[in-house]
Amino acid sequence: MHSAHSLQGTAAALRRHNPDVRIVAAEPAESPVLSGGAPGAHRIEGIGIGFVPPLWRRDEISEVQSASTEESNRMARRLAREEAVFTGTSSGLNVIVALRVAARLGPDATVATLAIDSGLRYLSTDVFAP
Repeated sequence: MHSAHSLQGTAAALRRHNPDVRIVAAEPAESPVLSGGAPGAHRIEGIGIGFVPPLWRRDEISEVQSASTEESNRMARRLAREEAVFTGTSSGLNVIVALRVAARLGPDATVATLAIDSGLRYLSTDVFAP
């Protein structure tokens, strides 16, 4: 299942509890197809498949934000080092976007994101290489 489908399923469930919830999609800056850009190569596994998924419903998403593979790698390393949250780059991307949204909305807002992967598969990649 592509992460866009996970996002839309989560959005539907959240909207049943709060119809005013804002849903922000995250995508690789190198392949911003959800926001209307051109597909491109990136190294964020499990996200940014290079085309708009067939079941994508843009009208259910409040906004789309992006960050680069390198930014996402740095955030994944930071999460492991500073927060003991061992995830991969797609979760790093999600956290970057969540922090941006939180900064914009201010201290009274509640912002949540999903970390749906583990860092285990990235141990032999450049994400966690010394």
